[in-house]
Amino acid sequence: MDFDQIFRSQLDALKAEGNYRTFAELDRKRGSYPRANNHKDGKVAEVTVWCSNDYLGMGQHPDVVKAMVEAVQDGGISAGGTRNISGNNHKHLLLEAELADLHGKDAALLFTSGYVSNWAALSTLGSRIKDAVILSDAGNHASMIEGVRHSRADKVIWNHNDWRDLDRKLAAVGDRPKIVAFESVYSMDGDIAPIKEIVQVAKAHGALTYIDEVHAVGMYGPRGGGVSEREGLADQIDLIEGTLGKAYGVVGGYITGSANLCDFIRSFASGFIFTTALPPAIAAAATASIKHLKTSQVEREGQRAQVAKLRAKLDKFGIPHMANESHIVPVVIGDPVKCRMISDILMRDWGIYVQPINYPTVPKGTERLRITPSPFHSDADIDHLGQALHSLWQQCALARAVA
Repeated sequence: MDFDQIFRSQLDALKAEGNYRTFAELDRKRGSYPRANNHKDGKVAEVTVWCSNDYLGMGQHPDVVKAMVEAVQDGGISAGGTRNISGNNHKHLLLEAELADLHGKDAALLFTSGYVSNWAALSTLGSRIKDAVILSDAGNHASMIEGVRHSRADKVIWNHNDWRDLDRKLAAVGDRPKIVAFESVYSMDGDIAPIKEIVQVAKAHGALTYIDEVHAVGMYGPRGGGVSEREGLADQIDLIEGTLGKAYGVVGGYITGSANLCDFIRSFASGFIFTTALPPAIAAAATASIKHLKTSQVEREGQRAQVAKLRAKLDKFGIPHMANESHIVPVVIGDPVKCRMISDILMRDWGIYVQPINYPTVPKGTERLRITPSPFHSDADIDHLGQALHSLWQQCALARAVA
C-alpha cells in the first residue's frame, strides 16, 4: 500500500479545487501591532495584518506582557502535567475566579483552547446525561459540531438563528433532556444571534442553554462579558463558553456555569482530565488582560470606531461587504482561486495581509476576505486598504469587460 500516493492524490485534488491552504511566515513585533514581518524567499518585508483575532491588540498590552514575564521568572514555564496529577496551579484558580466573576457565574473551568472547551463540554454533557438530545444551530463552529458528534447523543439541527424553528423542534423532541447549543457572534458572517428569543424558547421547553461567546468576550458588554452581558441575559444562560485566544490576546478556552455543572465537566471530560494544563504564565497573562478589559473602554471604543470607518471606506469605493452588527467585516469573493489570488496580490504589492477564507471554513461559493479592524489600525491604514481593494476591483471589472 502506497500511503504517500494516497496523501498526494488528495492534496492534489485540494489544490485543483483552489482550497489548498498556504500560510504566511510572520513575526509580530511588540509595540508595532498591527505590523508584522513577512518572511518569504529569504527576504523580509513589513506588512499590516488585517485578519487577526487578537481583536484589541491585548497580546501586546504592557500589563499582559509584564504579567507573563513575571510569572515565568517566578515559577518557570510548565504547569508540570495535567490538573489531575501535578499541574493544578494557584494561577489557574485565580483565572477561573476571574472568569466566573466576568460572567456572573459560580464557577469556571479552564481548557487548553476554545476548540477543546467546546468539544469536551458538549461531548460530556451529551454522553453523560441519559437520553439527551442536543439541538445545535446550523451555523455552529466545527468544535461544537465535533463535540456533539463525539457525544453520540441524538442531535437536531435548527435553522441558523431561527428561534421559531428551534421552538418547533424542541416541541417535537418531547420530554427528553434537551441541550440548546448556539453562538453569540458567528465568526465568518459576523452576525449576532437573537439570544433573548433563543433563551426564552429554550427555557419554555426546559432545555439547558449553552452559548459560545468566543468572538464576543472582551468585545461586548460593559466589562467585556460578551453579548449575553450586553443584553443583560448572562444570568439566564446555563453555560457560557469562551476563549482567551482572541480579544484577550493569549491562549486557552473555558466554560462558566454553576458549581455543579463545572464540577461535572471537570470530573468526566476526557479533554480536561488527560491533557497537560495551561502554563501558569499564560493564566497570569490572561488574568491581567481580563482585569484590564473589565474596566477599560478605550480598546472597545477605538475598535468600533475603526470598524465604522472601514465600512464607510468600502462603501465609498463600492466594495461589497456583508452587513452585520459585529466587529467582523467579510468581503465575499465567491471563488477560491480568485480569493487566494487577491490575497496574494494584497500581500505582494500592497503590504497587506488578509488570509483567504475558503471551504470547509465557509460553504463553497462564499469564499471571502475576513477583515478585522483593531483600535491600532490608523485612518491611513484604512485608506490604504480601501485603495488597494478599489484598485483590485477595478482590475477585475476591466478583465470581465474585456472577456
